[in-house]
Amino acid sequence: MANEQVIIPIREMVEALLADKPEYFLVEIRIKPTNNIKVYLDADNGASIDKLVSLNRQLYPLLEAAALFPDGDFSLEVSSPGLDEPLKTHRQFVKNIGRKVEVTKTDGSVVEGKLLSVDDAELVLEETVGKKKELKQTNINLPEIKHTKVCIVF
Repeated sequence: MANEQVIIPIREMVEALLADKPEYFLVEIRIKPTNNIKVYLDADNGASIDKLVSLNRQLYPLLEAAALFPDGDFSLEVSSPGLDEPLKTHRQFVKNIGRKVEVTKTDGSVVEGKLLSVDDAELVLEETVGKKKELKQTNINLPEIKHTKVCIVF
C-alpha cells in the first residue's frame, strides 16, 4: 500500500484518539520504508511525555487490528516535533507567537525575528535591524515561506 493510502486511516485513528483532548493536535505522520510510523503531536501548552506514551499505547493495538502492514510488520513512535523541525501547522505558529523564529523564504532569503502574529494569509515578524538595533515589522505572505523554525535563545 502506498504511504498516502496508509497515512489516511492512521490520521483518522489519531484524530479519534485526540477528540477528547482538544489541547493536542496532529502535526504530521511519516512512514519510513521500514514501516516505522512516526506520529508527531503537539499541544497548545506543550505535549507531556506521559500523554504521548499513553497515546502510543492506545494507537498501537488500533494499527494492529487495522492490518495495514503485512504480518503486522511495523513499529510506532509517537512524539512531539523536535525544536529542529520546521513549523507545519497554523496552530504551531499561533503557539509560538512571541518567540524568535527564522523564516526561509522560497527565494532563499532568510528573515529572523520575533513572531508577532499569524493569520490565514501571512505572518508578521518584528526584526531588529541596523547598528542602532531598530525594530521593524515585516509581513511575509505564507506562500512565500519555504519553512519556519523556532530559534533557540539562551
